[in-house]
Amino acid sequence: MIGAIIGDIVGSVYEFDNIKTKEFELFSEKSTFTDDTVMSIAIAEFLMQDRQISQPRLCWHLNEWYKEYPHLHKTYGNNFTKWLYQFRNGNYANFKKSNSFGNGAAMRVSSLAELTADVRYTAKYVTEVSHNHPEGIKGAQAVAVACRLAKRNFSKEEIKKIIEKEFKYKLKRSVYLLRKTYEYNETCQATVPEAIICFLESTDFEDAIRNAISIGGDSDTLACITGSIAENFYKEIPDWIMKEAVGRLTNEIKDVLKEYYTRNLYEKKSVAKKVLLLLGN
Repeated sequence: MIGAIIGDIVGSVYEFDNIKTKEFELFSEKSTFTDDTVMSIAIAEFLMQDRQISQPRLCWHLNEWYKEYPHLHKTYGNNFTKWLYQFRNGNYANFKKSNSFGNGAAMRVSSLAELTADVRYTAKYVTEVSHNHPEGIKGAQAVAVACRLAKRNFSKEEIKKIIEKEFKYKLKRSVYLLRKTYEYNETCQATVPEAIICFLESTDFEDAIRNAISIGGDSDTLACITGSIAENFYKEIPDWIMKEAVGRLTNEIKDVLKEYYTRNLYEKKSVAKKVLLLLGN
């Protein structure tokens, strides 16, 4: 999940100031987490809770984390903000789903590869409450499946073939071509394939993030999705990058990350160990 958060933080300053090159500063004084990180944390916390799993309870988690950072409200999509408005009176039991296919559906599922046995089912379950359009659900499932395949050491070619076959995404374009033709888009269908391509063409984690930023568009969300897959595939992130990212997080977010990576220490993953060390464990 730290891979997704890093992508979000790096992309935060380039979302509305796109650059079409891989030569850029990863972090600046203005680099910060956005709604992508907050919603990813909300989903992870929901899946790790001991209480009974239910969609009304998920809506509560999403809304509570949204309210926790009012200064970030402008980073959320308008449709999602409108969807959350129904909870202003605290009624979660009778929530209404939103027929959205915004890329917010796909950027928040990075924890599923670790926290659930059936990523396809769970991706649909946590997505349909706010993004019930088939393209929204498809985008979330594709990212979750890509993360699981990467985690299980599938090759890039295998990941590409499975995603193309199951989700009908076209992944044959190059980062070079996207850099010349890609335009800002907040839909799953025009964000998820591009983010996966940026991962597929990368040489390591940092290169994956640089690919995602370099094509322009919705930079924080693209890099968030790319980073989530890259973390699972490369299983290694430079120490200085993780340190820069963790240093920009609040204690509430760090607490969820601690629980998440503590649960996954049994795999002896170097990323988990390093994140916990940075978090003070």
